[in-house]
Amino acid sequence: MLITLGIIAVIGFYLVIIYNKLVALRQTTGQSWSDIDVQLKQRYDLIPNLVETVKGYAKHEKETLQAVVDARSAAMGAGNVADQAAAENMLTGALKSIFALAEAYPDLKANTNFLQLQAELSDVENKISAARRFYNNSVAEYNTGQEQFPAVLFASKFGFDQREFFEVAASERAAVNTTPNISF
Repeated sequence: MLITLGIIAVIGFYLVIIYNKLVALRQTTGQSWSDIDVQLKQRYDLIPNLVETVKGYAKHEKETLQAVVDARSAAMGAGNVADQAAAENMLTGALKSIFALAEAYPDLKANTNFLQLQAELSDVENKISAARRFYNNSVAEYNTGQEQFPAVLFASKFGFDQREFFEVAASERAAVNTTPNISF
C-alpha cells in the first residue's frame, strides 16, 4: 500500500511540474505577444504624423495616403494572430508605397520632419521584427512543450491550446526569394 501511494505521489508531483512548465511557457508567449502589441502601437502612433507630412507635399496622391490610413485602421482592429499578421503585412506594403512616393517629391525627401519620422518608423520596424522573432520562438517552445510526452496526454484537457505563429504573407516571402535586377 505504501509503495502504491509513493508511486501515485511521484506521478502527481511529475504532473504538477509539467503543468507548471506549460503555464510558464503560456505566460512567456502572452508576454511576447504583448511586446509585439506595444511596438505596433508605437508604429500606429507614428503613421498619422507621417501621412500629414506627406500630405503637405504630395497633394495629388490621395489614393496612396488613403491606403495607408485604411491599412492602419485594419491593423488596429485585427482580432487574432492570423488577422493581425495579414493586416500588418498590408500596412507594411502601404508604408512602402509612401516611401516610394517620396522619391517623386524631392522637397518631401529633404524634409527634416519626414526624414525623422522615416528614421523612427525604421527603428520601430526593427523592434517589431525582433519582437516577432521572440514571439515565434516562445510559440515554438510552448507548442513543443504541449506535444511532448507525457504532456500531450493532458495538455488540451487543461486548456493548453496550440498558438499560431506570426508569419510573413506568401507575397512578402515571394518578394524575398526573387533576385532583383541590378544594373549599372
